[in-house]
Amino acid sequence: MFLYAAMEGLARRDRPEGKLDEGLLPRVGQGDTSALEALYVQTERAVYALALSILRDPEEAQDVTQEVYLKVRAAAHLYVPQGKPLAWLFTITKNLCRDVQRTRGRTDQAPEGLEDDARFSYVSDPTDRLVLEAALKALGDEERQVVLLHAVSGLKHREIAQDLGLPLSTVLSRYNRALKKLKRYLTEEGIRL
Repeated sequence: MFLYAAMEGLARRDRPEGKLDEGLLPRVGQGDTSALEALYVQTERAVYALALSILRDPEEAQDVTQEVYLKVRAAAHLYVPQGKPLAWLFTITKNLCRDVQRTRGRTDQAPEGLEDDARFSYVSDPTDRLVLEAALKALGDEERQVVLLHAVSGLKHREIAQDLGLPLSTVLSRYNRALKKLKRYLTEEGIRL
């Protein structure tokens, strides 16, 4: 039960307020730097969380996150409004992550650790850091995506389902299964929360 409370507490911290303004993308496409800045502020944690869930390396995830916004700036004029701007950003993020995996040949390598604050700057609490590090090691790709999108970016399960194009029940199932795996993994490692 403590693990669930810890993950929910982490997800509530700095949760983005309100829905993403889809009108930002056309403005970015017209060269409006304030719109790009607003888009970055509203979506950066979610993009980073997705990149981290795929790459499992905080430094590579930070690099991909920055590259996503360079791509967005270059391609925002091509965005067709469909009510899912975050899903569009997630598609760009996934494609860039696949490029990194192909070029480096590291599709299933776990990170060395998260002890350096600069590498995983969103998480300062040692317990939260421990749980998220365990998530990177112990969870499968799909479970890791849901947990990190919820815990790091603060997206609600319904928002995750919409942005990943999944049924809400699938997202909730993956999240609950992931929490059970995390609890089992941490227990086996001798860590009591």
